[in-house]
Parts: sequence; C-alpha cells; structure tokens
Amino acid sequence: MLFPTTIAGSLPKPEWLAEPNMLWAPWKSQGDELVRAKRDATMLAVKVQEDAGIDIVTEGEQARQHFVHGFLEKIEGIDFAHKVEMGIRKDRYKAMVPQVVAPLRLKGRVHADEARVARTHTKKKLKFTLPGPMTIIDTIADRYYGDRVKMAFAFAELLNEEAKALQADGVDLVQFDEPAFNVYMDEVNDWGIKALERAAQGLTCTTAVHICYGYGIKANTDWKETLGAQWRQYEQIFPAIDASPIQQVAIECRNSKVPLDLLALLKNKVVQAGVIDVASDTVETAEDVVKVIDAVSKFVPKSNIIATTNCGMAPMRREIAEAKLMALGAGAALAREKLG
Repeated sequence: MLFPTTIAGSLPKPEWLAEPNMLWAPWKSQGDELVRAKRDATMLAVKVQEDAGIDIVTEGEQARQHFVHGFLEKIEGIDFAHKVEMGIRKDRYKAMVPQVVAPLRLKGRVHADEARVARTHTKKKLKFTLPGPMTIIDTIADRYYGDRVKMAFAFAELLNEEAKALQADGVDLVQFDEPAFNVYMDEVNDWGIKALERAAQGLTCTTAVHICYGYGIKANTDWKETLGAQWRQYEQIFPAIDASPIQQVAIECRNSKVPLDLLALLKNKVVQAGVIDVASDTVETAEDVVKVIDAVSKFVPKSNIIATTNCGMAPMRREIAEAKLMALGAGAALAREKLG
C-alpha cells in the first residue's frame, strides 16, 4: 500500500491522567491508580489512531511525563531528587533536569507495560519511540562522566538493551528521536550517528530516526524565526544518515522551511514525511495532506513515503490532535486515489 500513515509518537494525555495542554505535565494520581490510568490512556491512544485510519500506531507516549525523562526514570546512576537548571538545544530554552551522578545501568525493563498493552490491543503494526543518545545528553546534567561522548555511548548501550526487549514484545518499528541532530551538526557527523547506530545495533525490526525542529511551543517557534527563509541544517547531516543502517528518517514537511529537495539526499531511506503541522491549531484538510505528499514525491519514490505528523502532539488540545489524525488518515487515502 502506498503512503501508509503513522504519527511522530506522542498524543495529548487525557485530563484525568495529567494536566492538559502542557509539556512536563504533572500526573493526576499516583501508585496503583496511576498505573491503571496510564494503561487506560494507552488503550485509548491506540483506539483513537485506529479510528483515524493510522496504519502504524504508537502507544501515544501516555505513560511518560516527557519523551526523554520517561526513559531516564528507570536508570540507576541518575539523581532526580536534586534537579538543576540547564540550557537545552544550545540554550534555546531552560529546563530543570536530573543529574548523572554514577555509572548508568538499567534497573530493569523501561517500557514493557505500555508496549505490551498496546501490542495486546491492536493488530496493526506497532511503532515505539525512544530518545536518541545525543538528545538524552542534551537533556540531562553530567556530574559523573565528564565527557559528552562517553556519556552518550553509555546511554546508547542502555537504549539498545531496551530496544531489543521492545522488539521481543512484538514492536514492529523502533524509532529514535533526535531533535538535537539539527542543533549540533558537526557532532552528528563526528559521533552522533555512531551513537545512534550503537543504540540500534542488532535490531531486526524496522528502525527509524526522527529529526525535527521541535514541538510547537513558543521557545521553538521563536527560534525558527531566526533561521531565515530556508532551513538547510539537514543538508550537513543527511549524507551521513543515508550511509547508516537506520532504515527510515522522519522529518517535518508541512508548513516547514526545509527545502524538500534535500530529501533527495536520503536516497537509501524510507521517508516519514510530516504532513500535519503540530505548531498550529488549524486542522488540515485531506487535500492539504495530498499536496504535501505530492510535493515530497518529486524527491522521494512514492513507495518510500510514509505520511506522519511533523512532531509529537503531546502539548496540543485533544480535540485538535484527534481532528488532525482524522485528516492524516483521510488525506493519505485520498493521495492513494490521486497519486497512486
């Protein structure tokens, strides 16, 4: 089937699970009640995607307060009790982050519960997202390793351990989220791709990397205004990504200033093309989705295009996010009719 659909990863959390319309949203319950609430929200996220005609579903990241820290919470050697303020993405914005204070080790499984709930409740292909090594070290303070690269590879080993376990849980596609890749371009080529490859080493399921200009939050939209008429950061890293064994690349294409001709640099990859704008509450039409897919198809073979969202939808209003999912499913179906 041409133009299968997926989402970047996250969906808004129900208001009974966490504070709505915000990142780092505090949970509304704790203990066993929170465990049940996360399970129910995961099932709901899967159902919402299926109803919208999404072909490769995710668990919506419902059990994670944040896409990075949801992974970090199950790792020994991290101090969450004494957070410090740190600039993230080259000081684009500040956040209170935990600190690495000892050697890093997994306490056990990280995402087994939500992966198994999602796998049990859908017959569709299941994608699961993990933060990439470079993005993790850009979102945590180092008080132990004293070396960014060494710490990144320590995290890559743990990511690989969990990714292999997710594969055993029945996950069809493991996606590593690396928004830091368009901030530290020199480091991506020096060691970032190698760390990503270490995280994916030995996986036999499909692998992907999601690179983006971030959520639709003010810090990111303000930063984008400084980037000029064309966002060409990817030009520096796409050749290295294309040479890597990672099979898919997810990138924003709707209302983006990324020149789509750069996608031609990913000649060996399946492209998850963002056709839904997560920085706007305007709901796309099916025709809008077709236009973006058509534009992408000028540089990527149609058989290599997956239609997705530009980024995660965690901070959005639920009704807007769900309407956008419906547009995504309907738009891909229309594209098959018009462009197939």
